[in-house]
Amino acid sequence: MNAAKLTDGIYKVGVNLPATKLFEGLWPIPKGASINGFVVQGDSIALIDLVQDFQTLPEEYQQELTELGIEQSKVSYLIVNHMEPDHTGWLGKFIKKNPHVKIYCTSKTVPMLASFYDVADNIVPIKTGDTLDLGQGKVLEFFETPNVHWPETMMVFERSSGILFSCDAFGSYGAVDNAKSFDDSVDEDKLKEYENEALRYYSNIVAAFSPFVTRAIKQLESLPIKMIAPSHGLIWRKDISRIIELYRTFAEYATTAGDKNSITLVWGSMYGNTEKALDAVREAVKEANITLYEHRAPDEEIGMALSDIWRSKGIILAMPTYEYQMFPPIAHVLDDCNRKKMFHKHCLRIGSFGWVGGAEKEVKVWGERLKWNMQPSIEWAGTPSEVELQKIKEGVRALIASMHATQTIEA
Repeated sequence: MNAAKLTDGIYKVGVNLPATKLFEGLWPIPKGASINGFVVQGDSIALIDLVQDFQTLPEEYQQELTELGIEQSKVSYLIVNHMEPDHTGWLGKFIKKNPHVKIYCTSKTVPMLASFYDVADNIVPIKTGDTLDLGQGKVLEFFETPNVHWPETMMVFERSSGILFSCDAFGSYGAVDNAKSFDDSVDEDKLKEYENEALRYYSNIVAAFSPFVTRAIKQLESLPIKMIAPSHGLIWRKDISRIIELYRTFAEYATTAGDKNSITLVWGSMYGNTEKALDAVREAVKEANITLYEHRAPDEEIGMALSDIWRSKGIILAMPTYEYQMFPPIAHVLDDCNRKKMFHKHCLRIGSFGWVGGAEKEVKVWGERLKWNMQPSIEWAGTPSEVELQKIKEGVRALIASMHATQTIEA
């Protein structure tokens, strides 16, 4: 049987997006991504979230229900935690086939059901604290968690088992084998891999909404949670504090600006003149015993760089002037940093130019927009000289001193 048993009467029906697909049509998922739906069975049956209507995913979902002995006609309730189509893409077809099913969701979801799937009947809007008794001790309690990460999002707590169905919170990229769905069913190396995928997922999807993540964690602190079942990634039952604290740390980066002992270098080079300065950067960072993450644009997807930018307090931008302005791939990275509210970082910009500079003016505009603490830029014509390489090392040292000395203003 492919479905994973969480406890008596509660199962995960999980499918995986392939590594070739872009998540949200934008973010690379080289390790794939799971979509987790859930079944809660008492005297009545409730499904918590469905699946994206993509390739064979609905058929796989239905097959898992069949293997559990569940006929769609016997399902009484559909719980919609979040309207994004990776959770609901199949909803319109499912309801058309099963119009008797009652949908439980937040009030903000109601008009979205109509606009996305032309569904307007048998809808029960909930408020925080409302419950649904399925019989045999299975009681679902609802919690509105707006902007984690859409305004209609909610979570569900099943009281008898202590399972929190947390929607996109506490999730990660990475395909999940249903036979190894839990944190205690994989080894430590695999757990760390999922944690890294959680950081990428958070920086790509959730970072802009970090204050709401912090608020949701505080809201749920009083619940006797024994298991966390997110809509993407592993289910946590051995050490739920591990994923909670990980997400708490991710959210706090919005106000701390990241780890003061790490720097992310984002660089691009047209003909190698900017690239020739990077060893000076690496040497200065290594001397200070600071962790350095590197990403080259446009060779790497921005979604890969954002996770390291999010967790680093220090940013080094290395790029040439291009037609009197910034090297366009780096400008694109900064645009995404702004969209994800990656504010209050400490930044040094270095780079070469051909006949004249010009990137510096645009860098300053971005620095003000992002509320970044900008060090004086270091730029040169053509190939960097030894004098300029020494200036770069001094600039890196000044950046590190700034990272450690300055308190971040809360966003």
